[in-house]
Amino acid sequence: MNSSLFLVVLITGMFLVCAGLGLALLLSPRSFNAQKGEAYECGVPTKGTSWMQFRVGYYLYSILYLMFDVEAVFLFPWATVVRELGVPGLISVIFFLFILGLGLAYAWRKGVLKWE
Repeated sequence: MNSSLFLVVLITGMFLVCAGLGLALLLSPRSFNAQKGEAYECGVPTKGTSWMQFRVGYYLYSILYLMFDVEAVFLFPWATVVRELGVPGLISVIFFLFILGLGLAYAWRKGVLKWE
């Protein structure tokens, strides 16, 4: 019984995805302009090739930003129900912040936060 239900859900999902993509292809406006295919940033045409290497520091900064951005996303719901959670909720969020603090300390010790 479960396998037939799974099959129905899978087929329905595949149909809905294909129907949505097909409908978008049929109804979307088409413009064949060569300028649409060019690379640009902020409306300014690029100079040189866009296939250049960036320093790893940019990627490390972005990963750290995402880490602390996700932390904020997890802390907002916790802050709304902190009184209902009681002491176990407080201990769990302190543990969560401790783990994030360890990650920040590790990055700091490795020199990731130095911009050279």
